[in-house]
Amino acid sequence: MGKIRIGIMGYGNLGRGVELAIRQNPDTELVAVFTRRNPADLKIKTEGVPVIAADKAAEMKDKIDVLILCGGSATDLGVQGPEYAKYFNTIDSFDTHAKIPQYFANVDKSAKDNGHVSIISVGWDPGLFSLNRLYAESILPDGENYTFWGKGVSQGHSDAIRRIKGVAGAIQYTIPIEEAMDRVRSGENPELSVREKHTRECFVVAEDGADKAEIERQIKTMPNYFDEYDTVVHFISAEELREKHGKMAHGGFVIRSGKTLGGNNHIIEYSLKLDSNPEFTSSVLVAYARAAFRLSQKGDMGAKTVFDIAPALLSPKSGEEIRGSLL
Repeated sequence: MGKIRIGIMGYGNLGRGVELAIRQNPDTELVAVFTRRNPADLKIKTEGVPVIAADKAAEMKDKIDVLILCGGSATDLGVQGPEYAKYFNTIDSFDTHAKIPQYFANVDKSAKDNGHVSIISVGWDPGLFSLNRLYAESILPDGENYTFWGKGVSQGHSDAIRRIKGVAGAIQYTIPIEEAMDRVRSGENPELSVREKHTRECFVVAEDGADKAEIERQIKTMPNYFDEYDTVVHFISAEELREKHGKMAHGGFVIRSGKTLGGNNHIIEYSLKLDSNPEFTSSVLVAYARAAFRLSQKGDMGAKTVFDIAPALLSPKSGEEIRGSLL
């Protein structure tokens, strides 16, 4: 069988990460990068692969097995997900948790109407953390799930800030509150609001003449992103942003604290520590691209989430190899 032919829609941090991940997976190959910028101005790392204007993507529908959508959730994916599911099997990292049900419905209709598989909200949260919440809740039904993110850079939140008028650049750090984590790990099972679990710290470069007070107001009141958190906004120079905030480390914890009927307490904890959020997320996207291709080959269609994907579909190994080495 030939390699899985992958296209990348968008060549920001995530798109560049997907390109690197494809090079680490011998059963995949990059066949095109699509951009809303001038294609002639974009230099990618893979020789011989064309860079094509985004509005020409549909013309490549017969040459791509899976299109990985690398836009942001704030303004891109809500439109791109249903649109590109008309022409391709797709993978995306839509991460606005409150809007996932409606987004799933929109993509599901488009994918089913056109005979494609679209796996949405792939990454580590939503994604791998979602799976661990489900596993833990199923195993310990009498208990509570707790998710802590950071300290690290949130790509989605940073992107949302950069979309605000007057913002020239920005990075956002999600910071877990240690006291809250200690209470969870002790088995206390506390009721915690989002404000009690995390703070958010933003470093923003404003355009010349921009209204900084208005930018700060829009950040702190942004629904689904900042309005429920204690948020600190720092205005800095472009040079400081580049020199001090260039790395995109992240990570976090999923903790399930529960009891069994014998009266015993149990803690399930899953954690990630990532040097590069976009490179790790991209690696997850490529693994799920493999799954989307395999499902499509079997005639499946419609939107899926990580909950619907059998783990074996993610691996390039055969079932026999997996059972022999990992079970």
